[in-house]
Amino acid sequence: MKEFNIMATAAAGIEALVGRELKDLGYETQVENGRVRFRGDIKDILTTNLWLRTADRVKIIVGEFEAVTFDELFEQTKALPWDELLPIDAEFPVEGRSHNSQLHNVPSAQAIVKKAIVSKLSEVYHRRTMLPESGTLYPLEVIINKDHVILTLDTTGDSLFKRGYRKAKGGAPLKENMAAALVLLAHWFTDNPFVDPVCGSGTIPIEAALIGRNIAPGFNRNFVCEKWSLTPAGLSDEVRAAADEQADYDTPLDITGYDIDQNMVDIAKANAQEAGLSADITFKQMALKDWKTDKINGVLIANPPYGERLSDEESVRELYREMGEVYRPMKTWSKYILTSDLEFEKSYGARATKKRKLYNGSLRTDYFQYWGKKIRPTNKK
Repeated sequence: MKEFNIMATAAAGIEALVGRELKDLGYETQVENGRVRFRGDIKDILTTNLWLRTADRVKIIVGEFEAVTFDELFEQTKALPWDELLPIDAEFPVEGRSHNSQLHNVPSAQAIVKKAIVSKLSEVYHRRTMLPESGTLYPLEVIINKDHVILTLDTTGDSLFKRGYRKAKGGAPLKENMAAALVLLAHWFTDNPFVDPVCGSGTIPIEAALIGRNIAPGFNRNFVCEKWSLTPAGLSDEVRAAADEQADYDTPLDITGYDIDQNMVDIAKANAQEAGLSADITFKQMALKDWKTDKINGVLIANPPYGERLSDEESVRELYREMGEVYRPMKTWSKYILTSDLEFEKSYGARATKKRKLYNGSLRTDYFQYWGKKIRPTNKK
């Protein structure tokens, strides 16, 4: 099968995680701002769409070049082998973005790219009338940054964070791929307890269970490339069957989610059931300040309300103070808390072991990490 230059796109701050995922899948990578490059064929494209937990999309890089005029953009776009990717009836909308470039008019750049591709396909397919665009979707994008043009073909369709299990959500949901990133950054091992004390619609515990079970996050959804003529019949089934064989349904998991709102607990249970993980996660209604445990060596991940979401800064910081009172005595537990409040440590009452800047959508947040000191459990008779 033909090999392609490919990139997996990612939110700012988690590109290295995507790179690590790709390396674990066996690919050589090049990590850049907002993306990770690698090479592979259509089977690799299906595999990475199925398995990447923290990426946004997987895209074929059709071509890249320098261009400062629309003539250059047209001619170099037309020179690319579009007929090797797009059938005569392909529907190929062109999105665009431009930054710090002479070709700064995005609608014009999109139109020029579209015109160049139409010209190329019309010549190859000996078409004198308009192309029908009545067939399968092939989403294209022109990215121009500092006069460097990258033309991509999206293989994913709906973003990879749309796993398909979230049937309902709360007011400020965390995207599934960001939730997975939080779990991976916490280095949780399945023989340790896992808790989300403000679980909302359950996304973090569900992503932890998918990781703990080694279930491919894209297993229950489809990808736009599966309908392409490039994709051999039966290949999707083959890749999905291989993924299913790698799932671990036997290792015991100790995953719990709590929320003060019973309605959110009910939503979390419904989402876990949709993901096929209801037996692996316990959801309970409980206020954060009321939680106690005698378990050791646990991992706690929390995405509490931010001031931006509640518009009541004082009540949010009171919640952070409660977190400090409850969690600080838990010396063997590692605590990971995501918030946009840069004063979090003051409210919590302790400096973090480490902080990591992440973006929840367009909102800059910090991931405050408090590492526990693990102890060996004693065997009780």
